[in-house]
Parts: sequence; structure tokens; C-alpha cells
Amino acid sequence: MQSCEISSDSTDDPLSSGLRTHRQPRIVVIGAGLAGLAATKILLENGFTDVTVLEASDHIGGRVHSVQHGKTTLELGATWIHGANGNPVYHMAEDNGLLEHTTDGERSVGRISLYTKNGVAHYQTNVGKRIPKDMVEEFSDLYNEVYELTQEFFQNGKPVCAESQNSVGVFTRDVMRKRVMMDPDDSESTKKLKLSMLQQYLKVESCESSSPSMDEVSLSEFGEWTEIPGAHYVIPEGFMKIVELLAQDIPSSTICLSKPLRCIHWNYSAQHREVIAKSSDTNQDNNHNENSCQPHRDPLILGHPICVECEDEEWITADHVIVTASLGVLKQNHEAMFSPSLPEDKVLAIEKLGISTTNKIFLEFEEPFWSPECNSIQFVWEDEAQLEQLAYPEELWYKKICSFDVLYPPERYGYMLSGWICGQEALYMERCDDETVAETCTDLLRRFTGNPDIPKPRRVLRSSWGSNPYIRGSYSFTRVGSSGGDCERLAMPLPYANSTKAPPLQVLFAGEATHRKYYSTTHGALLSGQREATRLIEMYQDLHGAETTKPNM
Repeated sequence: MQSCEISSDSTDDPLSSGLRTHRQPRIVVIGAGLAGLAATKILLENGFTDVTVLEASDHIGGRVHSVQHGKTTLELGATWIHGANGNPVYHMAEDNGLLEHTTDGERSVGRISLYTKNGVAHYQTNVGKRIPKDMVEEFSDLYNEVYELTQEFFQNGKPVCAESQNSVGVFTRDVMRKRVMMDPDDSESTKKLKLSMLQQYLKVESCESSSPSMDEVSLSEFGEWTEIPGAHYVIPEGFMKIVELLAQDIPSSTICLSKPLRCIHWNYSAQHREVIAKSSDTNQDNNHNENSCQPHRDPLILGHPICVECEDEEWITADHVIVTASLGVLKQNHEAMFSPSLPEDKVLAIEKLGISTTNKIFLEFEEPFWSPECNSIQFVWEDEAQLEQLAYPEELWYKKICSFDVLYPPERYGYMLSGWICGQEALYMERCDDETVAETCTDLLRRFTGNPDIPKPRRVLRSSWGSNPYIRGSYSFTRVGSSGGDCERLAMPLPYANSTKAPPLQVLFAGEATHRKYYSTTHGALLSGQREATRLIEMYQDLHGAETTKPNM
């Protein structure tokens, strides 16, 4: 393994350096999720050959995690393609026949994704009663009206009143409570039940936003997230098929698995030479399996402004690094990950933007205890009507489970439910063993359906995105105090353009949290990777002397 010693002329820009030495720029991509793979794919297609992907875990895919279950596939991570026309993930799936076996019922059309648009959601209370369908529909219509109001602040530039604290949750609860209480046709008990339903809706909304509570989601920015028109599509063979399509033309030697990053030394200076030279002596003996990085055996080419330090003590020189680490990882590790430290405005963006954990709990049963038309069981706690904060102590973590969806069709999944939980309570759930989760969920289902004979599930499978050290959360949201501008600051390459003497585009940033309009989505992640690859392609287009195809961003 070559050392990271560089010459005094290392401030030359990589373009002229590359032309002078007739070498390919060396690019390191951190992370083999959708963003990292999309960036790598585009770079290779445009003639870049010295590209290495470092993936901390032992598999590619990032927050896509499809698990084989008998003859079917369960998604512990990304599940739906959100929207069709103009969505690159949808077009990849459609063009490669991945949606051929997606049933009409699986083309969910509501704002909240469901496994099937067919059937009816059963809203059950904690005393075992089902809320009448007409009351649910009436309440749902009112809630959707208020939801549309939350979109107007950003979309129409409407000023936010102080009472709302610029919070989607506070605003929604306030407006809904006033409207419910003003209805002259409802009894007091009906009003109380509707206010309890409001709390359940806000829990669902939190899972959808991957926020601990909708109180933390910025009202003024909520409407900037852009929905691509069309249905929500499930890929029957698994979302990993999208990952495999992105990776299929990337040589296996390019992707180094189980290769965690320790630090990116950017704007690398001569003062580090002695330290690196010493460490390089030990790196010569590193063993590499077929999926690991092969040491560079060519003589040291001077001029790389970056050294990537890995946890296994290997040091890799580079001209450019594309960082696709999740916002959760950046929040936890940015101080140790970058030397010199990130600029203050980028650190502030990382701190301001929000990310939380949304987990799934799959329960498999021998037989269904739910009726054929039931597509989900929604948990409404009647004693929560007046609660201001939907946060619970660790022993009551299960109260944050908002619902169990019925996986559809049963011919594919058998008799399977998928529960949803988010926030700190999702982390509490991750600490429990499978037996505790199975017993707790069975007790909940018995209590809310009023059926004491529901058996324990024969199998439990659940996600644990919060405690995964290489992910640390599910996806991002615009927290109160943050804005779309923070997504753009997070995406801004380093060094900033006003650093004229330093080589440009040393550290680039991709991942769903860096996409201002499509944060939290798989298409946002994919597009962000293409965006950063395109920055480099445009900078080097003279070197390649060929017209490049730029993805539509």
C-alpha cells in the first residue's frame, strides 16, 4: 500500500495534474447504498476507471434491506417506489420487468403508503371496540383538509403564526381540536374519540416523516418536500433488485465491503507526511479477500490532496471523495470523520436537520384473525385525547406503535402483519428480544381487537435502523429551525469555491438528506449520487474529450 506522502506542488488542481501525468483521477466513494452506487455507475460509464467504493457493512444496499422469507421477500428498509413519471427508481423497475407481478391492489394511491389500496382500515380502541367506518371517513376528510393547510406555508409563502411554534404537530393539533370541538352535531364522547384519533394520525404521520414527533417537523418548510405524481409501488422480488441493477456493471473489485471509514484527511498538507509514512510500513502486510481493496502497487503519484484513513489502518490517497454517509452517521461522527473539521455552516446544517428511526415489526401467523376486507389495524388510545406530547417512558414503548398493516396479497406473503413504530420508542423496541416483542404485540392486538384468543405469531422479524452504527436512523426530515437551505449547505462540496488555491471538489456529499425536494426517498438518494458524479464529470470533461450524458436532476 502506498503512503500518502505528497509533494510541495500538491496545490495544483487535479485537472491540470491529471493532464500532466496522464493519470486518471482517483475517486473514493464512501458508502454502497443507492447514492454511492448511482455515483459510481455514472463515473464508470463516463470513463473514470480509478474508482473505489468503501462500504462499512458486509453488504451493499445501505438502507435497502430485502430479506428472503420462504418464497417471498420482506423489506426491512425501503419498501415503496413513491410516484412514477420522472422517478428514476420507477423507470429502472419498469424497464427491467420488476413491476410485472405487482398487483393492482399494490399500487397504493393514498398519501400514506399501504400494502394494498383494497379493503378497509380497522380503527380499534384500547377497550376493544371498532370505530364506525363513517366516523373514520368523516374524521379523515377533516384531517386531510388541515394537512393541506400545512402545505400552504411554504408553497404560498404564508406567514407562520407564533402560536404554532412553527411546528406541524402543534399547528395540526390546534386547528383540528378547534374544528372538532366546534362541531354542533357531535356528542362529547364522539368529540373525545375524534381527538384520540387525531393522536393516532399524528403517530402515523411521524412514522411517515421518520420524526420522533410531528411537533419537531418544521411547518414553514413542510410543503417543500415534493411528491412525484403516481402510485406507491411495491417490488415483489425485493427492492434489492434496484440495488443489484445499479451494481451489476460495477466490477466486484471496485467495492470493498466491511471497510469502515475512520477519517477523511482533506486539503492534505505536508505536516502529516511523517505520520503517514510510518503507518504505511504496517499497511504493506494488510490481507485482502476477493471483495476488499487491492493495494496500489504503482509508484507513488504525487499530488493527491486527500488521504482516506480506514478503521483497519489502511490509508488510501484520492483526488476526490464522495461521502454518502447518512445524516445520522454525520451527526454522530462528523468531528472525527473529517480533518480539518467541516466548516461551521455545514456543521450547523448537520445539527439543524432532523433524522429519526422508523422501524417495522413483521408478525407471521398460522391463520388470519382479521377479516378478509381488513387492510390494517390502527391503534387508538382513548385516554390520549388531550395529550400534548406523544412520548413514552421505556416500559411503555409499545404505545408508540401506531398500526399493523396487512401484507397483501396473502398468496405471496401468507398471513403477515407489519407494525410501525418511530422515535425514541423505536430504539427502546430495538433493545428488547424477539420474545418480548412478540408477547407485547400479541397483547396489543388482543386488547385492541377485543379478541383474547389471538395466538402468538409463529415468527417475528424487525428492523433496527437506530442502533445500526453505520446508519443511525431511517431518513431525514426538516426539523423546526432548519430549512431546505440546510440540505443544500450539506450538499456543498469542499473546499468552497472561494478557496482558490486549493484543489476543487475534494469532498463531495450525496445521500437522501442532501436533496432539497426529495429528501427521505430512494429517488432522492439516487439522484443525489448522480448529481455529485456529474460535478466531477463536468470538471474533467476536457480530459475525457467526449460528450457526457448528464442525468436529469
